[in-house]
Formats: sequence, structure tokens, C-alpha cells
Amino acid sequence: MSVKFRDPFGYSYLIKRLVIFVFGIVTQFRFNLQFKYRITGSRHLKDLPDKGVLFVSNHQTYFADVAFLYNVFNCVRYGVFDRINWPWFIFNPMLNIYFIAAKETMKSGLLPKIFEYAGSISIKRTWREAGRDVNRGVDPRDIEKILKAIETGWVITFPQGTTKPYAIGRRGTAQIIKMAKPVVVPIVIDGFRRAFDKKGLFIKKKGVTLKVTIKPPLTIDYNNSPEDIMNQIMDAIEQSEHFQPKFIKPGIRKSE
Repeated sequence: MSVKFRDPFGYSYLIKRLVIFVFGIVTQFRFNLQFKYRITGSRHLKDLPDKGVLFVSNHQTYFADVAFLYNVFNCVRYGVFDRINWPWFIFNPMLNIYFIAAKETMKSGLLPKIFEYAGSISIKRTWREAGRDVNRGVDPRDIEKILKAIETGWVITFPQGTTKPYAIGRRGTAQIIKMAKPVVVPIVIDGFRRAFDKKGLFIKKKGVTLKVTIKPPLTIDYNNSPEDIMNQIMDAIEQSEHFQPKFIKPGIRKSE
């Protein structure tokens, strides 16, 4: 059996372990001592395959959401459910967890570049760049990267592509699902927006309860249209118009 020194994207496993070790210590301290949390449904992860899994979630910060989920996933690996106060995983973490992030976000500073070693898959937004609306096609290289990540591990994606609540889901997620046919697991998060700044690096308010609900894998007909699949996902992550509070001003759900 040959020993692999790099992940499918060419990043050194040694450096990857070091990055996860350092950020694991930081996030364990932050989440367990500075916040409360409520995790439900993590047992749904127990019997998932080691690869070919796509997690779809709503989005509240750039990095804190992912860091919390990374802790949840690794704790489940060692039989620790619905809690993340088991820091020993940092010595032998899962190395095939990836998350999809906007390329412009991952270029802004040194820290996002370090996150690439932790598993970020940077892609170009097709509708927005540098705070301006754009209209461009999907880069085939981005699709290849996402498909490779799904093929080799667990991938976290945020179908809305923004931290704004109840924003329209992007069809690209549905297209990827039709192509890769992964196990799709919906996740609903809450509290991160109140606890952290937009990037999820600085604390706004300590003591906030961070909530994560992991639902059973969806039963998806991969022959359905992207619109039907997207509607199913948005309902599952509780971001469709059915879940939108009545006090939200009309027009927040922008069309593509």
C-alpha cells in the first residue's frame, strides 16, 4: 500500500494536520468556554459513507459555521454525539472534509489562504464579485474541483452563496447534485450571526447559544429538474419562503 503525502488537490497532509491541530485548539476553547451550544441529529452522520457526501446548509458567517461543523464531524467519528467537548480528535482528524467558499473571500488576507489547507474549495461567484453584481458563466474548473472533493470526501456547501437569510438558493448546487449524485445531508444553523462578525473570526457577543440541527439524508430523485431539487433543499435547510418570517421586508429574496 503506497503512502500518500498530499491530498487530491496537492496540499501536504503534514501541513494540513498542523493547521487543523492549531485551529482545533483555538475553536475548542472558543466554542466550549465562550459560548453555549445545542447540537441535534449528529447521529445521522454515524452511518454515512467516507466519501460522496454533500452537506447543504444555511450560512451566517464565512468561517465560524464551517469550524463548528468540522468539530461536530470529527467528534462523531470518535463516537461523541451532539457535543464537541472532545478535543483529542485534533491528533488524528478527518482529512477529507472540504467546504466551498467564494474565491474573492479566500483571497482576502493570509488567514483565508491557510484555510485552503484545512479544506476550502475556492470558486468564482457567477453573480457577484467585489461587492458588485456580475453575470458570467460557471468556470468548468470550479465544477471539476467540487466533483473531485465529493468523489473523495465530505463537502460542505452553502447553496445561497451569501450570509443573508432567506436569500434565493443558487441552481449550481442542484446541478452538482445531478452530476455527482451524492448523499445529501441538510443542516440548519442559528446563533452564529449574533455571536460573530461577518467573517466569523471576531466575537461580537459571548454566551450566545450556537444551534446546529443535522437532518437525515434527503431522498432525491436525481432525474428531477434543478429547480425541483433546489426547492427541496431550500425547504430542508429552512430558507424557503415557507419559513420566512412575515416581518421580513418583501424583496429580500432576489431572483437570479
